[in-house]
Amino acid sequence: MATLLAGRPRQRSDLHWQRRQSAPDELWLVIVDASASTRRHQALSDAKGLLAELFDRSYRQRARLALLTASGSRPSWQCHGLKASGALRDWLQALGAGGGTPLSAAVDEARRWLAKRRRQHPNEAPQCWLLTDGRLKDIAAFSPLGCPTVLIDIEQGPIRLGRARQLAQTLDARYQAMGDLAIVGA
Repeated sequence: MATLLAGRPRQRSDLHWQRRQSAPDELWLVIVDASASTRRHQALSDAKGLLAELFDRSYRQRARLALLTASGSRPSWQCHGLKASGALRDWLQALGAGGGTPLSAAVDEARRWLAKRRRQHPNEAPQCWLLTDGRLKDIAAFSPLGCPTVLIDIEQGPIRLGRARQLAQTLDARYQAMGDLAIVGA
């Protein structure tokens, strides 16, 4: 546009160049607490609908997706920075709750992975989604991930401990109760 506003270009130096700036690639890190406590009152079952919507949105926005499950004795990776695909639907169908809550180990593992990923892909804009019921023994052991984080409280039932809100404060994350949530950006 600047070239046209300056009049008809007669030589190369009359051309005004503008560098293209692309938005950074998005990376969505999803950490799912699938411990035995999330079976209560169908908390994990209801969270599966939210996860399906999150996967669909990441696909539409062409965001890369990393998925970490905290269940049993240690966290396990489902995918590392890949485009969302139909294979996630199969994983989501098979997702079950059980065992302990290695959520602290999962957050530590995610922090290490994010640091390594930032060195390899400095132009990515990571954000984290953490789905948990907050039923943990030691919330003080957590520290922020270093990227925009949304903690989605999936705790349900008549008696709620409310620890997920405390965990969100410790992680410097935005707190959202699952019942009040429509997927929004971090």
